[in-house]
Amino acid sequence: MFLHSVNLWNLAFYALMVFMATLGLWDVFFGFEENKCSMSYMFEYPEYQESRLEMGRTCTKAESREDGQQRQDCEDNIFSVKKIELPKKLAKRYPAYELYLYGEGSYAEEHKSLPLTGIPVLFLPGNAGSYKQVRSIGSIALRKAEDIDFKYHFDFFSVNFNEELVALYGGSLQKQTKFVHECIKTILKLYKGQEFAPKSVAIIGHSMGGLVARALLTLKNFKQDLINLLITQATPHVAPVMPLDRFITDFYMTVNSYWILNARHINLTTLSVAGGFRDYQVRSGLTFLPKLSHHTSALSVVSSAVPKTWVSTDHLSIVWCKQLQLTTIRAFFDLIDADTKQITQNPKKKLSVLNHHFIRHPAKHFEENPAIISDLTGTSMWVPVKVSKWTYVAYNESDKIYFTFPLANHRKIYTHVYCQSTMLDTNSWIFGCINSTSMCRQGVDLSWKAELLPTIKSLTLRLQDYPSLSHLVVYVPSIHGSKFVVDCEFFKKETRSIQLPVTHLFSFGLSSRKVILNTSGLFYNIELLNFGQIYQAFKINVVSKCSGVKEEITSIYKLHIPWSYEDSLTIAQVPSSTEISLKLHIAQPENDSHVALLKMYTSSDCQYEVTVKTSFSQILGQVVRFHGGALPAYVISSILLAYGGQLYSLFSTGHCLEYATMLDKEAKPYKVDPFVIMIKFLLGYKWFKEIWDVLLLPELDAIFLTSQSMCFPLVSLILFLFGTCTAYWGGLLSSTSVRLLSSLWLALKRPSELPKDIKMISPDLPFLTIVLIIVSWTTCGAFAILLTYLYYVFKIVHLQASLTSFKNSQTVNPKHSRRSEKKSNHHKDSAVHHLRLSVSDAEDSLRMHSTVINLLTWIVLLSMPSLIYWLKNLRYYFKLNPDPCKPLAFILIPTMAILGNTYTVSIKSSKLLKTTSQFPLPLAVGVIAFGCQERTGSSFGVFFKCKDLHFYSAYLK
Repeated sequence: MFLHSVNLWNLAFYALMVFMATLGLWDVFFGFEENKCSMSYMFEYPEYQESRLEMGRTCTKAESREDGQQRQDCEDNIFSVKKIELPKKLAKRYPAYELYLYGEGSYAEEHKSLPLTGIPVLFLPGNAGSYKQVRSIGSIALRKAEDIDFKYHFDFFSVNFNEELVALYGGSLQKQTKFVHECIKTILKLYKGQEFAPKSVAIIGHSMGGLVARALLTLKNFKQDLINLLITQATPHVAPVMPLDRFITDFYMTVNSYWILNARHINLTTLSVAGGFRDYQVRSGLTFLPKLSHHTSALSVVSSAVPKTWVSTDHLSIVWCKQLQLTTIRAFFDLIDADTKQITQNPKKKLSVLNHHFIRHPAKHFEENPAIISDLTGTSMWVPVKVSKWTYVAYNESDKIYFTFPLANHRKIYTHVYCQSTMLDTNSWIFGCINSTSMCRQGVDLSWKAELLPTIKSLTLRLQDYPSLSHLVVYVPSIHGSKFVVDCEFFKKETRSIQLPVTHLFSFGLSSRKVILNTSGLFYNIELLNFGQIYQAFKINVVSKCSGVKEEITSIYKLHIPWSYEDSLTIAQVPSSTEISLKLHIAQPENDSHVALLKMYTSSDCQYEVTVKTSFSQILGQVVRFHGGALPAYVISSILLAYGGQLYSLFSTGHCLEYATMLDKEAKPYKVDPFVIMIKFLLGYKWFKEIWDVLLLPELDAIFLTSQSMCFPLVSLILFLFGTCTAYWGGLLSSTSVRLLSSLWLALKRPSELPKDIKMISPDLPFLTIVLIIVSWTTCGAFAILLTYLYYVFKIVHLQASLTSFKNSQTVNPKHSRRSEKKSNHHKDSAVHHLRLSVSDAEDSLRMHSTVINLLTWIVLLSMPSLIYWLKNLRYYFKLNPDPCKPLAFILIPTMAILGNTYTVSIKSSKLLKTTSQFPLPLAVGVIAFGCQERTGSSFGVFFKCKDLHFYSAYLK
């Protein structure tokens, strides 16, 4: 019946929408590079101790798995996790939370009685995260400490949050924050009496754990000096991923408002690391801390741009990715103050260390005050080089060699010089001489301006920036058994900077643009013009053709985004054809004039052809990635429009049309979007904005999207189409489920006939309503909502089964059925207050109830996170507090109870029916206007309440 009410064109349209949505979902969940992270592993077998022991894994060698990823061959082992005893009052106040100290091997044996002498680091797990996730970084830090004979070492603590789902339920975020404060004070007490006792701790927060760490500063009695460094991994700082309740949105508002208003007084050095496109749970744009002109102690970077990491990580692998954890530990050890043997309190040094390891690495060890002038002495050869392009292959060099490039003549012809070396040691390798003829005793160390890449270290200098330099000096050390290549070339900027405008958004990949690099250069900058919006997505194909090359050559293609640290690198073995995805995490700011670059580190023996074209599937992926959370609002809006159409058809024709028919007829974007556009336009006028503020209405989502550079062209239309499609297939699933359940009901118990006496309030209804309200008050609102929903579904299934049984009996005994129909009509005419349900009335009621079920299903789904949280913590708390669904439950329970006993025959003659049928339209507009972004959770609650009141009034006479 459901499918029969939809014509073939509409069915084809819904199938097309499913296909487009599938393309977008595929790009989000599978359209990224393979996992290139190496697994971190333990280095030692442990020592057994009386403290708590946890099963872990020791990984020894690499193996190739079925999925083609290189991981570690692991064997079961045990690592020590010592539970820290908390004060009894604290343990009683937080019975579900615990604090642990990580250890392994001899380190665990030495510290089982807690003689702590190291540097404390506190790890905070995120949503459903385990305290055991500290093992990866803790083990790497232990090995690093062993390498320096424990001159310095770190003590890693971890908090057990009982794997709470704080990304779905925000009621426990404040409680976690207060517990972490107590943990910090407890940790510092463990070091009392030590010679170098710490006064603060460093915090590593994964996912929501990073937000909890930032929230510490909002506590009244918290001292900012208790934290010396904060590193967050895949933490959504800007807004919640899915704001399903007001506690999450309120928590975010409190934290972000505090950090913005008090930015001048916050001296906490903070680093936020995102996972890139592999992390589909938390998109990287949410992890970027706000850039404030007066707050320079915050850095945000994507893992694919981190030197010596250069990989994208998913939401879980970011805590065990060996490349990233090694970088983090190197930074930690460089942050140590030799005098205090603790992390430095100098904010400039902390920021310099983080920039060195996470932003731009010069292929040298970090030095707080590097020597600018270096001595170029000793027994060595000095070789002058006068050509503009030079290559030297070093192999088994017995003597040190200094190659000198006179700059006087080159300045007249060229603007830049580029040098690269495949020897990735940390020694200085390139210098500048001042007023020298053929050799110099001292030179300016230019190695600090170099950049480390996966296979080379490179340096590009603009000659006019160094007018005092007379020579450029490249140093080749004496080596044995190693081979490396050093290249240098002088060039004009215009010959190596090539403009490549990207294709239009609506070209759908049918057209492309390309450039060909014919010259034999080592380095090119391809300027990607007109690229800076998050809704743009392209595929870049780089084809390399080489002549006379016998050895394997490596080229590096680096996508550089100058307005945010979200660079990505692609390494290609040439000749080859390499495809690069081109899309953004952060849109280009309005006042930023920089151009995105494709930096190509090429071979002089190869020719390169670069082609760019629009990727339609990745555009859909960006829509899903940035606006997928708004889809429920559009689904509900479509259902509301269909429901309004059903009410009006009941008023005008006396019959309720099919849900699918009304969805096709009423769920049109032009009924909603123009109102939103008009409101946005009027809000540009001061008088209208003042009226808006007086009415205490929230900010329009369209304005928020524009301010965040997240406004896609036609995004509302696309989401509306996706929402209508989802509403249609959801209705089909709902209708099918009711029919299957009714068939099962008939198999177990056959109803005798349709309901005889139609009453809106049955004798047992008040008792049932009171019981469910008591359940909501004493346990969990979502649990009571679910029970009420199941009661409602039961009533509808019972009606469907009764109707099916009646039709079957009508087919078997038509005379009896005609008598029943006459009797039903007689009851209608004789007594209005004792209505008897006819077949047509039952069918109309089922059609209307099917729409209501679709709508209520989304309410129940959106309330499920708090129910899951309550069930998970039932052994600690019988009553969920705070409960985001309790107010909603108090309205939904009586409303749904009455709806379950309501039939269309009782409301056809209602004088309010025509007026009530107009209410769903403004509600649908309101859901789209206010329920799509970071206020989703609270807005849905408001509109659900309004909607439920509307249902109640619609069914009352």
